[in-house]
Amino acid sequence: MTLSESGPRLLLATDGSQGSAVAEDYAFALAQSWGASLSVMNVLECPPGLDPENPVNQLYLTELMKQATSELVALKARAVDRGISVHTRIATGIPSEEVLSVATGEDPDLIVVGTRGKTGLAHVLLGSTAERIIRGAPCPVLAARAERQGREPVEKSRRDPAGLERILVPVDFSDCSLDALEYAALVAQRSKASLKLLHVLEPISYGLDFTLPHRAKRESIKAGHTKRLSDLVSRLATAGVPSELLIMGGLPTDSILDAARTQPADLIVMGTHGRRGLSHALFGSIAESVLRKSSCPVLMVRSPKFRPGHRRVLSGQSRPTNV
Repeated sequence: MTLSESGPRLLLATDGSQGSAVAEDYAFALAQSWGASLSVMNVLECPPGLDPENPVNQLYLTELMKQATSELVALKARAVDRGISVHTRIATGIPSEEVLSVATGEDPDLIVVGTRGKTGLAHVLLGSTAERIIRGAPCPVLAARAERQGREPVEKSRRDPAGLERILVPVDFSDCSLDALEYAALVAQRSKASLKLLHVLEPISYGLDFTLPHRAKRESIKAGHTKRLSDLVSRLATAGVPSELLIMGGLPTDSILDAARTQPADLIVMGTHGRRGLSHALFGSIAESVLRKSSCPVLMVRSPKFRPGHRRVLSGQSRPTNV
């Protein structure tokens, strides 16, 4: 399959670990359904202060290079067998910096990473490396877990990336959550998936007692949010994206995870800033907890990325390529 330079581009960061293997599955599935080209990179971690001229360090880096080269050759063969246009590279340095450097230069539509790793990506997306990638990435980032929480074997918990049918999108009506919804609509269109719009009514926002005035206020607010969500569902339907709304009461993290489990969801799409429950996503306790506990991939949208000529589903107006 030959892809034009104007087509969608994906960047997969891999280190050959189990987490990277799961991320590879999703990158391949998305590349096929999107008709996208795929760039794959492996970063040989070289921390500051490591002398590359030292014989011991040279031996260490040489062995890493051999292993990474072998893994990328095998990965490229798997991609070619599936008709995916792929380019591979190996970088040496600080993983987050190298990933961001490539992302800035190649301008991908999406970065895909695993949440388990062996070297520089060992703490993606739960540590400083991932935070730097998310904060600096010029596009959304999809994080795929290597396994569920608990003791269930990895093989039994792995999902079929090609079966991306149900996408959960937490919406608090902030600009960033609507940007995330807009990007989720694009993913749904490309993957032929449906959306579930989730709004969480937090108890702390409506008073701690159960007096009639508070109850009446809560019902009024709920009715208003239901109307706004219904309007969004109608706009999505007009664009050919099937969607439903869901309003839950409780704490945002628990509600998001519960909805993802019970619906169930194949993917969660979240904005990185918002009001109330999502106000600290992705760098606060809520988003971090979702990333740690979610059994399905989480796609973080800090800088929504659209191709030239993209027409916004939620406004009906064209949007610049890089927003």
